[in-house]
Amino acid sequence: MPRTTFAPAAVSLLMALACVGAQAQSVYRIVGPDGKVTFSDRPPAEASAPPARSTAAPTASPAAANGALPYELRQVANRYPVTIYTGSDCAPCVSVRNLLTSRGVPYTERTVASNEDIAALQRLSGSTSLPFGTIGGQQLVGFSDAEWIQYLDAAGYPKQSQLPSNYRQPAPTPLVAAKPVESAPAAEPKAPARPALPPPVNDGPTPSNPAGIRF
Repeated sequence: MPRTTFAPAAVSLLMALACVGAQAQSVYRIVGPDGKVTFSDRPPAEASAPPARSTAAPTASPAAANGALPYELRQVANRYPVTIYTGSDCAPCVSVRNLLTSRGVPYTERTVASNEDIAALQRLSGSTSLPFGTIGGQQLVGFSDAEWIQYLDAAGYPKQSQLPSNYRQPAPTPLVAAKPVESAPAAEPKAPARPALPPPVNDGPTPSNPAGIRF
């Protein structure tokens, strides 16, 4: 019967492959919490331990700063925030405010009253017409019920109010923050008044001074 013989080099190669196979069975693939993959010959420690929970407080949504909004409404309000610019004795301003309130749209209101407010509104909208509003990046000058409803629908705001009962609309704030009143500088002290000189005495003419001139 023929017999197979192996050269010494082949025997060494077989032994090396056997060692590699033995080592391959004890290599562990470990995925770290950051997603990084490493390999080790030791099993991962505390593989069955539950993931640690973050104790950091969740960041409050700007639209939900005055009450927890429903998830869908919060998402829309963060993506397409509503801001209105209003003035006193402005009937259309009241109309847009009533529309947003009745529909349950959280909004920010900025008032335009001072000359600084008017100038800022001019730079912002290109005009001084009120009301002026923004829904996300969309600008609306004046008030048209159909136009506002169209853009609110396009943004995804619910047609019926979903605001929680504890929600309170933030108070309106001026478009331009009022500057603090600077105190007037202290007046410089006045120099003391000089005493008045007595009027000249006219003794009349004398033999040595016939004209009555007093020096």
